[in-house]
Amino acid sequence: MIEPSWRKPVGIFLILLIIFVWAIIVATASPWIGQLHMLVQAVVYTVAGIVWILPLKPLLAWMETGCWRPRLRKNTNTH
Repeated sequence: MIEPSWRKPVGIFLILLIIFVWAIIVATASPWIGQLHMLVQAVVYTVAGIVWILPLKPLLAWMETGCWRPRLRKNTNTH
């Protein structure tokens, strides 16, 4: 039987930490964002809602493989 990796619970914790910290940053900036035109606010909040996802790809790769960058698969096709 394969033992579960310690990286997965640590990775989940880090994902939750990223979300928490990002939410605090956006909430702290909300008084200034609230002074912007409504359409600009919509763009800012849409971008803020997407940007936090960027660090997840290397984090998820690390959780699965132990490496921060996903490894490229070698072409095993010899045809």
